[in-house]
Amino acid sequence: MRQSVLYTKTRKNIPSDEVSLNASLLIKAGFIHKEMAGVYSYLPLGLRVIEKIKGIVREEMNTIGGQEILLSSLQGPELWQKNDRWDDKKVGIWFKDKGGKVGFAWSHEEPMMEMASHHIKSYKDLPAFVYQFQNKFRNEPRAKSGLLRTREFIMKDLYSFTETQEDLDTFYDKCAKAYDKIFKRVGIGDKTYKTFASGGVFTKYSHEFQSISESGEDTIYLDSKKKIAINKEVYTPEVVKSLGLNQKDLKETKSIEVGNIFKFGTVYSEKLGLKYKDQKGVEKPVFLGSYGIGIGRLMATVVELLSDDSGIVWPESIAPFQVHLIELGEGKGRDAYAHLIKAGVEVLYDDRDASAGEKFKDADLLGIPWRMVVSEKTKGKVEIKRRNAKKIDLLNINEAVRKLI
Repeated sequence: MRQSVLYTKTRKNIPSDEVSLNASLLIKAGFIHKEMAGVYSYLPLGLRVIEKIKGIVREEMNTIGGQEILLSSLQGPELWQKNDRWDDKKVGIWFKDKGGKVGFAWSHEEPMMEMASHHIKSYKDLPAFVYQFQNKFRNEPRAKSGLLRTREFIMKDLYSFTETQEDLDTFYDKCAKAYDKIFKRVGIGDKTYKTFASGGVFTKYSHEFQSISESGEDTIYLDSKKKIAINKEVYTPEVVKSLGLNQKDLKETKSIEVGNIFKFGTVYSEKLGLKYKDQKGVEKPVFLGSYGIGIGRLMATVVELLSDDSGIVWPESIAPFQVHLIELGEGKGRDAYAHLIKAGVEVLYDDRDASAGEKFKDADLLGIPWRMVVSEKTKGKVEIKRRNAKKIDLLNINEAVRKLI
C-alpha cells in the first residue's frame, strides 16, 4: 500500500470530548473515526487490525470444534419475553422501534436457542459448538473510554450445546485455554488473567478475562503466582477460600475485561424448550454455555497496554502492515517496495511529499512493527529497525527480507 493514496491521514487534533488513550491514538493515527459518543467507524488501517484479530480468534475457535455462522441483528420480542429479558425495566439496554416490535440484539442466546431447536433433536446431534462475529447494540448509559465501552461493537460469541453438565464443564475449560492462547497471540497474554466474577444479567457467576491496566473500569484481586483473580463485585472471604486462595496473597488492581465465559446449564433450555432425546428415547434439556470476546475492545486494550509516548506499538500478529517503508528522496524506495511485495511482505510505503521529520513522527504514531528507511545516505541499502528499538541495521534488501520472514 502506497501511503500517498491511503484513504486516511494522521491528525493533530482529536474530538474535544475524547479523553481515553486508546481512542486518542487510534483517531490521530487514522485507524478509527468517531461518529458520536460510544460509536466508532473503522477506517482502512483499523479494519486491517480488526480482521487480523478476528483471524486469530477464528483459528482458535475452529481448533476447539467451533463452526462459524452469522445471525441477524434484528430480533423480535417473543423469544426474549419467554426468557424474561425483553422488559426494559429488567434489561434496560435495548434499542427498540417505537412500537417495541423489533429490537437490535444486545446478545444472541435466545435466537441461538431457537435456531438450535431446528437442528438438535437427538443425542446424536450433540455436542454442537457454533460462533459468530456480530455487531451488538447496547443502550449504554456510560459510553466512555473509547472502544472500551461503546454502544455498538463487534462481538465474537460462541455457544456450546452439550448433553450433560460434565460435557459442559469439559468444553468450558477447553474454551478458557483457547482464550489464553488468543490473548497471548495478540500480545497481552502476560497481562491477562482468568477472573472469577458475577454473571451480570446472564448468570449468577461467570469467569472473565481481565487485563491489568490503570485505565480499566474493573477492580480485581489478583494472585499473580497462581494467575487467578477475583472481581471486586463478588469478592468475599468465602469466595477467596473456595478458590484455594489466601487473602494476604491478593493484590488489588485496575483491569479491563477482554473476554467472558458463562455456564447457563439447562435454565434457558427449559424456558425456551430446547430438548433432545437420549439413547433410551427420554427427552432431556440441552446444557448451554456462552463465550464472548469484544473484538474492538481487545484492539483498544492492546493500544492501552503496549503504546508508548510516541504512539502505538502493534504486535506483529495484528499489525496492519509488517513493515513501514520510508522513502527520503523521490523514487528512492520503489525498488525496495517491489522487492518486499514480491517476497510476500505486508508493507506500507511512505512515498508522500513530506519532510523526514513528519514521516518518522507518523511512523511512530502508526506503530507498525518494523521501520525501513531508504535514502541517498543508505547507498543502495536499507536501514531497518523495530518500532520500539534503538538499534538500526544497515542491510541490503535481501538481508532485510530474510530478517523479516
